[in-house]
Amino acid sequence: MKLESRDRSVLTGRANLEPLHTFENFPVFFGTVDHPSPEDLHAEMPWAIDPETGVIQLTKLIPLEILYSEQHVDGCGPTWKKYYEDFADYILARGPGSVAEIGGGSGLLARTALERRPAMQWTIIEPNPTIAPEGNLRVIKGFFDRSLLAGEKVDAVAFSQVMEHVYDPRKFLEDIAGYLQPGQRLIFAYPNLALWLERNYTNALNFEHTMLLTDRHLDALLPQYGLRVTDKTTYREHSYFYTAVKTSAIVAAPAMPNLYREYKALFGAFLDHHRRMVEDLNRTMRETPGEIYLFGAHIFSTFLFAFGLEKGRLSGILDNSPTKRGRRLYGTDFIVSGPEVLRGRPGATVILRAGHFNQEIREDIVRNINPDVRFI
Repeated sequence: MKLESRDRSVLTGRANLEPLHTFENFPVFFGTVDHPSPEDLHAEMPWAIDPETGVIQLTKLIPLEILYSEQHVDGCGPTWKKYYEDFADYILARGPGSVAEIGGGSGLLARTALERRPAMQWTIIEPNPTIAPEGNLRVIKGFFDRSLLAGEKVDAVAFSQVMEHVYDPRKFLEDIAGYLQPGQRLIFAYPNLALWLERNYTNALNFEHTMLLTDRHLDALLPQYGLRVTDKTTYREHSYFYTAVKTSAIVAAPAMPNLYREYKALFGAFLDHHRRMVEDLNRTMRETPGEIYLFGAHIFSTFLFAFGLEKGRLSGILDNSPTKRGRRLYGTDFIVSGPEVLRGRPGATVILRAGHFNQEIREDIVRNINPDVRFI
């Protein structure tokens, strides 16, 4: 596998990046698979920072056809359900009669919006769609490129949790702006990455989220492509919802902020936190009798293993997603089970480090499966 080099800043294009930290031998896929573990691919994950903007970015990238070889996000659980309902309402409140959605995944956003407004037209552009075209829903298989929308007339382009995945954010915005006509809108949701990193969530930066390009950078970047921000709504402690209108001329843009000191300190604190936490978890596991399970067949677990979490003491990995159960977590030999396996096991312990989803996972297990489970 040949990695793609990205040794220039994604914002300035200058080759002045300062190395921060490299994770060695990191699994390149974060989902579950059916093939045997010797076929798994691993690569180094080198992070660097742009001293002029503070953007943290990967300097070596996994080929897209490997990284997104199959769909591994299905948006299950109440947090994601509420998120898609709220973002669909946000889009519909802007009144578009037709939408082109980049990276529609399993179609949850499209389905939610069309249930509320069946007469609208919706087109999904997605390399691994798990939803079929039906009625007013059209599906285009592929990575976004403005040529895929040639001849397609829509009122708005939308995406949800997508731009943090792109390898070249400037080209991405240029293609969107080049497709939109003056007066048409870009409506999107973008994660609050700075807050996620501050809270030590391991889904903030990885092979898929390849840059700490935050909303503060976006506020300066969007106008450079004639995209005038008309609304920016903070969504809980999760994301930002943006609306930007395409103008016929370049919009006056605020100066690009330099967040070098702030973001370098955040990244260093993230590393220190996880080193200490994994040391504590390993010590606790050695001292804890009974079965111990790790929750999350995703990046949450992959990162813990990268920081040295000892696999030998674990009885298994749990996940709520029905699409992951009975399959192997990439980069490990663990076959994923649902949390129902905890039923009737009074001495069971669960390691829970799933970011935003900790509370709903804990409550479900305690209320519906086993109130005696211990969480660490």
